[in-house]
This record gives sequence, structure tokens and C-alpha cells, in this order.
Amino acid sequence: MGKIKGIYIPHHKNTAKFVPETIVTPPEVRLPMSMHSGTPATPIVAVGDYVKIGQLIGEATGRVSSPIHASVSGKIKSIDEFDPVTGEKAVSIVIETNPDEEQVICENITPPTVTNTAEFLNAVQNSGVVGLGGAGYPTAPKLTFKEDMVVDYILVNGAECEPYITSDTRIMIDDAESVFEGSLLMKKYLNTKNVVICIEDNKPEAIAKLQALTSGSGVDGLSVHVLPSYYPQGERKVLVYNVTGRIVPEGARLTDVGCTVINCTTVAVFAKYIKTGMPLTHRIVTVDGSAVKSARNVFAPIGTPIKLLFDHCGGLTNDADKIILGGPMMGKAVPSLDIPITKVINAVLALNKKDSKPPVETACIKCGRCIEVCPMDLMPSHIEDAFEQKNTTMFNVLKVNMCAECGCCAYICPAKRPLAQVMSLSKNMQWEANRK
Repeated sequence: MGKIKGIYIPHHKNTAKFVPETIVTPPEVRLPMSMHSGTPATPIVAVGDYVKIGQLIGEATGRVSSPIHASVSGKIKSIDEFDPVTGEKAVSIVIETNPDEEQVICENITPPTVTNTAEFLNAVQNSGVVGLGGAGYPTAPKLTFKEDMVVDYILVNGAECEPYITSDTRIMIDDAESVFEGSLLMKKYLNTKNVVICIEDNKPEAIAKLQALTSGSGVDGLSVHVLPSYYPQGERKVLVYNVTGRIVPEGARLTDVGCTVINCTTVAVFAKYIKTGMPLTHRIVTVDGSAVKSARNVFAPIGTPIKLLFDHCGGLTNDADKIILGGPMMGKAVPSLDIPITKVINAVLALNKKDSKPPVETACIKCGRCIEVCPMDLMPSHIEDAFEQKNTTMFNVLKVNMCAECGCCAYICPAKRPLAQVMSLSKNMQWEANRK
């Protein structure tokens, strides 16, 4: 294995020791039918219907899709065709709760029967779980391997390398048993040689708990792999290389090199579903940043407006300037506090004016630091030149589609070039050129 590439950045794991707090039931939740990659779910309820926690309200459509379940009990207030904040065409179901009524769990919640691979995959699908680290790809099709496919490594991703975010950390500490049990289920039903729980070394409590469980299980091929804390350790191709030494070529899938990567919270969710029958309705979200009065982890119904998460944490400071869903490296800024948390949102950050102020760009000094740190061995400064020249032919030569959009290049650049944005725009430009 060659030199490990990436960057060492401040961890800011301020909430790592904060046990998640359950927020007050929101007055309403908004549940988008497209909280996952692939085909959006199809609503199977009508305006005026009364629904209960865990009830199926959106049916998976097609092979790559995921069902949506009610996260609160209440009446269906509306089924909207357009996102009220962005104006995009995106169907969502709004459930209105009654503050005078107790929250009720659906009476049909029962543990599924799982005795073979087909039943296991069916249970994973019905749980509504997707890539909860942010990717959002439905888990069941991800774990459905073709007959001629040899996947000898399933890597359970507990790296959580982005600054601030500690929601996965809390799952591995507070519910290590579910992460362990989900790993055992994959080992049993997916006929894979190795299931490896991968954790960065800045999470000693999580490491200790999961090492105790795996070492005491007596199951061959189930282990914990401790990784150095650097960014972007949790990126799937980087993780595959650093744990197995295998390189995923351009255009290839992880399964082409006998591997797949699955988030640790995802594993815990389907394990709990198989034990209890309760599908994915709530999730842990880290609330932090320089403009949050009291940073902490919260446990909230999916669909809760992010404003209520900040309210639970004491509100925002007067100089709050930018709201980011996810981490500061790969997260997305949003225009409104009415945006709901979805299955894939693991953190909500609020930054003050000082921290959100864009740096002053200067000319590239050709220092090559962006090339030195790129985990995909790309040449970001050269791609920027091709972008400015609209030279889409060079994009193929420079392999822009290999870019993970991790932001290492922009972070390390002394000239403060907006390389992360340029890489993303370059991929879009190449896609458009290929389409034409």
C-alpha cells in the first residue's frame, strides 16, 4: 500500500460525549418521498387520513427505492407536489400532530421472520433503511449480490471523519449491540468472508465496546479495524483501500473488487427492525457550530423542521449567518429553517458570520498541494484550468469523474481557490457534453 493521502483537520467533536436527547413532538412533520437515491416512494395515504408511528405511508417503487413510514401519529394535512422552500417538483407528505393527544405506535408493528437470505433482504428493504451516512442509497439492493459476484469484505463504516458530526459515534457507544448484531446478520446471511467494523482512533469508547463484542463472539471474520483519524477516511473508496489494499478503478463499483461499504447507523437500524419490527422513523442528529447556543445530539422524528432542533439547543446566536446540512466539508447550505430533516441528515450546523465568510481568492501559485493531498490522485489545479477553458476533452484525460468531492483540495489551497466547487461543476459540464 502506498502513502495515505488526505488532510488532518480539526475534529471539533464537541458533542461526542453528549447522549442524544429526544425533542418535543413537532406540530407537524414533512416527509419527502425522495429521501433516498433511485425512484421516489409513492404515497399510499390520502389527505385527512389518521396515521400512527411506524405506519407505511409511502410505498417503494421499482428495484432501487425505499418505503417511507410515519414518524409521528396524526392527520395527513397535505400531499404536496412541490417543495415549498426550493420550488422543486418533489412530492412530500405533511402530518399534523395534536398536542393534546398521546403519540401512538402502529398496531401492526411486529418483528419479521428471518431464516434465510431472501427473508433477510426483504426485512432490510421493509425497514426503510438507506445509507444513513449521507449517501442515501437503499440498503437492500446494495446488499443484493449477483450469483457470480464474490464479495469477501463488508466494511461497516464508523469512521465519521467529518468535523463536528458525532451521531454515528453515539450509535456505536449507546447501541453497540445493534451494530454488532447487524454485522452478525450480514455475516450469516450474505455469505461473506469478512465483516469489518471500521472506526477512527479518536473514538476510543466505541472501539472498546465493539472490540469486546466481536472478540467475544467466537465468529471468524468479524472484527474491528482501527484507523488513523484523518479526512476523508470514511469515503468509500478510501476506506476500501486503507482496510483491504484494493484499488477501485475508474468506472468500477466496489463490488468489482470484492467489497461493499455500509454505514454503522444503517446496520444498527435494520438490526433493530429485525428484532422489534419498528421501521426507520427517527434518527440522531448532531446540532453544532459557532452560532448554536448549546451544541448537542438530538433524537428527532424524520421530517422535523430544523428550526425545532435549534430551538431544543437554546436557539441561534445573533450573528448566525449560514445553516449547513451535514458536515462543513461536504454538507450543503440551505436557505430556510423550515427544511425538514430527512433519513440522510446526520448533522445540522449553524455558523456565525466570521466562520461562514468566504476567503479571498488569489491566483494559483502552482504549489501542487492540492495534488499532494487528493485521495483519488487527481490534479485539481489542472482540472480548474480545463474548466475555465471549457475543455471537456481534458476532463476525460484528467479523470474528473473519479473526484469524491471531499474538498481536501480547497481546504489545503494557500490561494483559497474554490476547487471543490470547480470539481463539482466540471463533472456537470462533462456530463452535459457527453449527453449532447
